[in-house]
Amino acid sequence: MKKAFSVLAVLMLAVMMGLAVAPAAKAALGDTLLKVGSYGPDVSALQAKLNYLGYPVGKADGIFGNLTRHGVVSFQAANNLAADGIVGPLTANALNKAYAAQQRQDKVNAILATAKQYIGVRYQWGGSTPQTGFDCSGFTSYVFARNGITLPRMSRDQYTVGSPVSFSNLQPGDLVFFSFAKNGVVDHDGIYLGNGQFINASSSKGVTIYTMGPYWQSIFMGGRRVF
Repeated sequence: MKKAFSVLAVLMLAVMMGLAVAPAAKAALGDTLLKVGSYGPDVSALQAKLNYLGYPVGKADGIFGNLTRHGVVSFQAANNLAADGIVGPLTANALNKAYAAQQRQDKVNAILATAKQYIGVRYQWGGSTPQTGFDCSGFTSYVFARNGITLPRMSRDQYTVGSPVSFSNLQPGDLVFFSFAKNGVVDHDGIYLGNGQFINASSSKGVTIYTMGPYWQSIFMGGRRVF
């Protein structure tokens, strides 16, 4: 009986020690009120996001000082928030949204810049590099891969990734899909540039930019947003 009690005591002690050293879940920015005097990884995340958004606060050292407060106040004032220099839920939510939007915009800009680098590259059925030439889906998959996004190789398979986007809701960076045969089967795609234009590897002109006029709209199958 005494031996059993000793074993049970050891097991309970081990469990308690395990709980004591278990790492705490990392709080999301906004879960904790941050102000001058705060410190730790949440402050580092705050500082990194402010720097990224153009509100310089110096090194993301995890210490909420006057420079960080100044950055917070500037962000709050620019976003119609109470400019008190304190990061509560409203400020954190606005900052997280602005950060995500800027990250997406930077990704869009990089993808479109990459795509435009290859204007004039010849068309090649089955081609997937600028050295060999591109077909339509070889071009889109190559451009996205250069920016860290993997797409299926074939246009009809690319049409299954991401989320669907209607013509009226297209945004730069969306993939646009067409059916030349008008039979509901995707057989061509490109990358939407904005202002009613898209870039693609055309069988007649190679990599080029087209306006989505009546013809292209008549064979438009849909868009996909993949990031």
